[in-house]
Amino acid sequence: MPCLFVVLAAFFPRLVLFLLWLFSPGFFSPEFDGQFLWPVLGFLFLPFTTLMYAAFYDPAMGGLAGPGVIAVVVAVLLDLGIVGGGARSRV
Repeated sequence: MPCLFVVLAAFFPRLVLFLLWLFSPGFFSPEFDGQFLWPVLGFLFLPFTTLMYAAFYDPAMGGLAGPGVIAVVVAVLLDLGIVGGGARSRV
């Protein structure tokens, strides 16, 4: 089942973010700590980055560490590539 969830996240990250918010309320609580604006902006503009940040955030370390930083950087590049690819195809 978790592998199916990862495949679903690869194709529909906003759906996965919504399902995680709906069915596991504690998933986003340590990293966003009562904030409302950052998760909403992440949902709208950088869904892969929001997913990776939430998945690799470590409260014991006080943030991201090691492979989490690499995963978030790759997710940012993936999000920017999707936006840039759509803009390039319109020309």
